[in-house]
Amino acid sequence: MARRVAIVGAALSNTGRVDDKTVWQLHHQGVTRALADAGLTKGDVQGFCSCGTGTLAPVELAEYLGLRPAWADSTGVGGASWEFMVEHAVAAIATGQVDVVVLSYGSTTRADLKRGRRRANLSFGASGPLQFEVPYGHALIAKYGMATQRHMYEFGTQIEQLAEIAVSTRYNAQFNPDAYYRDPITIDDVQSSPMIASPFTKLHCCIRSDGGGCIVLASEDRARDCAREPVWILGTGEAISHTTMSEWEDFTESPCIRSGADAFGRAGVTPDDIDVCELYDAFTGMVLLTLEGLGFCNKGEGGPYVADGKLRLGGELPTNTDGGGLSACHPGMRGIFLLVEAARQLRGEFAGTPRQVPDAELACVSATGGWFSATSTTILGKG
Repeated sequence: MARRVAIVGAALSNTGRVDDKTVWQLHHQGVTRALADAGLTKGDVQGFCSCGTGTLAPVELAEYLGLRPAWADSTGVGGASWEFMVEHAVAAIATGQVDVVVLSYGSTTRADLKRGRRRANLSFGASGPLQFEVPYGHALIAKYGMATQRHMYEFGTQIEQLAEIAVSTRYNAQFNPDAYYRDPITIDDVQSSPMIASPFTKLHCCIRSDGGGCIVLASEDRARDCAREPVWILGTGEAISHTTMSEWEDFTESPCIRSGADAFGRAGVTPDDIDVCELYDAFTGMVLLTLEGLGFCNKGEGGPYVADGKLRLGGELPTNTDGGGLSACHPGMRGIFLLVEAARQLRGEFAGTPRQVPDAELACVSATGGWFSATSTTILGKG
């Protein structure tokens, strides 16, 4: 038995600066809103997926949310966790194990920081192989900085081309009333902001916010009766690479080469068919390597590819249409937000506004966890 699977509900919790909610409450907001969006109730939910900063296990959250699932997943690979969970949930639904699965995320990393409770956005620990790297102080951003520096060295990528990614994302954010930052920026603004880790200045890096979100997946027979037009999961793929930098064979190659090839192959489409992209953008260099790895341009050509503003709404490949992690929302792990935004775009939810990608039929979602340690790619479609 193999059944088609669709996103039937998609919603965000409060996002941005959320000082009056706990992480539990953000999960509750997201799940409640997404189920209402789908026209479903808690009693319809048979599967539940979650993980996140602070590690709220599905069994704890399910009890808090009043769910009694028969299937659960808590895969933790950083920001790509929800795309991994999509692949797992699709397999469970397609084979008849369950009919309806909820994927939830919530985080108060910004509020925790303001309250003096500092917590890393991501840590794979300091045991095992990482124990040999951690003493040297290589923070996550430093690892992305090294990868980006290598790309610049090998292919002549210009820092101004990377800065255009931040400028384009901020351009998109201006049309999202919920984006944390909406004021336009220039390449000079990006380059004159404080240096964080070479070659990245502050505006090359994602923001820190609070927030959460949820999507609801359902089998085809259930999807047809839901309140919203279904957004179909056409293809998925996942890939794991490394945690220690010494084991990353090529600093200029994202494992999305593998996850993307699987997702596009299973969907039976190519990058040329895609109308809108939602790509994890913790740093500008991450977007560049992802575009190359997925095949939107050749390896080494990412710099010129993004330099003409094609990632902007109204451009050739509208990407991170909500403003992305660079400007809209990044509460520590962003994978769920990519799925929510892609589903809303394909449903035409923003019709009549500049935020809507006209006639969007196909979306590519690709998320990255760790420092290109894991990737998962999902192709979504209306038909």
